[in-house]
Amino acid sequence: MQALEFMQSEVLVTTHRDGDDLLSAGLGLDGLKGMPVAFADAAHPDAQTLRRRAIQMSWKGIADLGPLGGYGTVYGAAPDVPGREYQAFATIPSARAPHRVLVQVPDDFDHAHRCLVVTASSGSRGIYGAIALAGAWGLPRGCAVTYTDKGTGSGYFDFSDDSGAALNGERAKRGTAMLEFEPRETKGEGIAFKHAHSGDNPEADWGRHVLQAVQFGLAMLDRAFPGEAPFTPRNTKIIATGLSNGGGAVLQAAGFDDGGMLAGVVALEPNVHTPQHGRAAFDYMTEAAMWLPCALMDQRYASTPFARDANGAQHAAWTARCARLHAQGWLKSSTVEEKAVEAHTHLRSTGWTDRVMATAASSTALDLWRVIDVAYASAYLRRDANDMPCGFRYAAMVNGRPGVADEATRASWWADAAGIPPGNGIGLFGGVDESADPTWRGIAGLRQLWTGDDADARALHASVRTLAAQLPSKELPLWVVHGADDGLLPTVFTSEPYVAWLRAEGRQPLYWKVPYAQHFDAFLALPGFGNNHLPLLPYGYAALDRLWAHLFEGQPWPADVPTPQGTARGAGLLQASMLGAIGSVLVHL
Repeated sequence: MQALEFMQSEVLVTTHRDGDDLLSAGLGLDGLKGMPVAFADAAHPDAQTLRRRAIQMSWKGIADLGPLGGYGTVYGAAPDVPGREYQAFATIPSARAPHRVLVQVPDDFDHAHRCLVVTASSGSRGIYGAIALAGAWGLPRGCAVTYTDKGTGSGYFDFSDDSGAALNGERAKRGTAMLEFEPRETKGEGIAFKHAHSGDNPEADWGRHVLQAVQFGLAMLDRAFPGEAPFTPRNTKIIATGLSNGGGAVLQAAGFDDGGMLAGVVALEPNVHTPQHGRAAFDYMTEAAMWLPCALMDQRYASTPFARDANGAQHAAWTARCARLHAQGWLKSSTVEEKAVEAHTHLRSTGWTDRVMATAASSTALDLWRVIDVAYASAYLRRDANDMPCGFRYAAMVNGRPGVADEATRASWWADAAGIPPGNGIGLFGGVDESADPTWRGIAGLRQLWTGDDADARALHASVRTLAAQLPSKELPLWVVHGADDGLLPTVFTSEPYVAWLRAEGRQPLYWKVPYAQHFDAFLALPGFGNNHLPLLPYGYAALDRLWAHLFEGQPWPADVPTPQGTARGAGLLQASMLGAIGSVLVHL
């Protein structure tokens, strides 16, 4: 087996057969759609049940498994795939915190078409965070799939009992086992987590995490099939795919891949930064947190899901945001309606489109902008949990106030959490006041980190500069798939400038800007929201199918593939015809 100097732990090997499997942990598609897997002992769940629930929650967080969404009938499937898992902690040079790596090797590994799919978790999710994309596509084909949490994950550290998540997901005290994350400080309060508090700015190294996951995957194939070793990029096709932050990670990896390990890349809705062309995510997300609440008061959004409260009235705090922007001298009008028009016009001038703002009403109503900005600011400034910017902090939430988590809540974090709090009994505190616009103070402080020129602002900009995408090789097949209505990572700031830059530099990426698709397939199950949109996952599967045909069936890599023109789902069931030209070939059974 290949020597791996970056390994930080022993490899944990588990088998998954006979009522358990790699893709759905034995739940099948119906079980994935069902109620959360129950813990026999909520305070001390065993590793097998934690894994089963982590896989289920990862599926629910990424795919539209709702009754109207068509998963398993129009596209996608979750067949039984028995096999083995190999997982460990690894670290990149100079990093303090480890990243998780995990390889799933199916019993029906296709030895005639040696394939390793490499992926990185979306958002800040845990190790199974891309299973609905990479696992669902690769495992039924007989590919092994290697995952990394890319230095993020859900292994929260709780200062109240000095515990974190061990390799198998169970809680363990600092000093008794290697943990997914241990804070630098030995004393503290509240909750710390790797993405925000490792001191490593992991985003700058997401591509390196992906390439290490490739090396780990090849080495574990050597272990799984010693008679066929060594597995190398010359005899095993390595396909990189990911979505959102995972999409950005595989594009980073393509730029870092000087050794030519990757055979092809398919990136969905990537968080990719192309300096001098696009905008940094921290820039447009802090802008969104500040301006969108007022802009969405515009009457054009009166019937947009999430843009009004449950009674159809304007959000009081959003009306107050218009008044705040007026008090700052940034809006000149007197009425709320006129202020909203001004705010909308401002965002149009900085690149936001009407459809993207409409979709972004969901992220605004759910407070995602502020939540994301807080965590990223802490990561960029390399702050500890008790020294976060703008007075923010994370703590267990008890009756709406900071407190101490009970054992059951703490035990569920690794399986249930989506990566960045709040949620699952953890709250975001600080940066608020008791005014009509309570989040303004923290949001204004976060925006100042981008627009200001003090030491913190300069340090944050220095960190963001390290995120710049690098050019992949000219020969690498590369496909970017992005929803035209993405309201979290708008194409105008991310994929479009990246693709334009690649083409200007002599590369030939394929690009689908998919009409009616937005960022969160899982949101399509929310009442009213899915009517206006389509899922993005089927288009990612179709791009991966085309890449497979090129790598293993000799089909030429196309110079261009027109984007399939689908239609919005409407209030009924998703139909194959709604997905355009790909709809007739998408069910993977």
